[in-house]
Amino acid sequence: MKTRLVIVLTALGLLLVAVPVWAHHAFAAEFDQNKPIKVQGSVVKWELTNPHSWIHIDVKGADGKMVTWMIEGASPNNLYRLGLTKESLPPGSVISVEGYQAKDGSTRAVGRNIVFANGKKFFLGLSEAESGPAKP
Repeated sequence: MKTRLVIVLTALGLLLVAVPVWAHHAFAAEFDQNKPIKVQGSVVKWELTNPHSWIHIDVKGADGKMVTWMIEGASPNNLYRLGLTKESLPPGSVISVEGYQAKDGSTRAVGRNIVFANGKKFFLGLSEAESGPAKP
């Protein structure tokens, strides 16, 4: 009986630890696949930080005012392997980003693709057939 109780309590403890970790990495926890976005603007800041990279871009809103969007991307390691480096997105670079907006409606999104001014499309996650090394 004691052994069974220990096993059950251990299993419950592991589940309690695993759920927040899983939720953190669950797309559906933060972003809405029914809210696709495509924004174009100038890069303000490019953060290659773990566990996710962030691109901050200034976008002109419908009212003509500038709004800063925060776009989440893959880890720096994944992006480096795909050819995207710190030099790929200097401040002032004009890019378009396709992705999915945050559920809370803020100007935050998970990025799917970056489209550079020259038309080159770059996947912001894992490898994809249409993507290659970033050459802005």
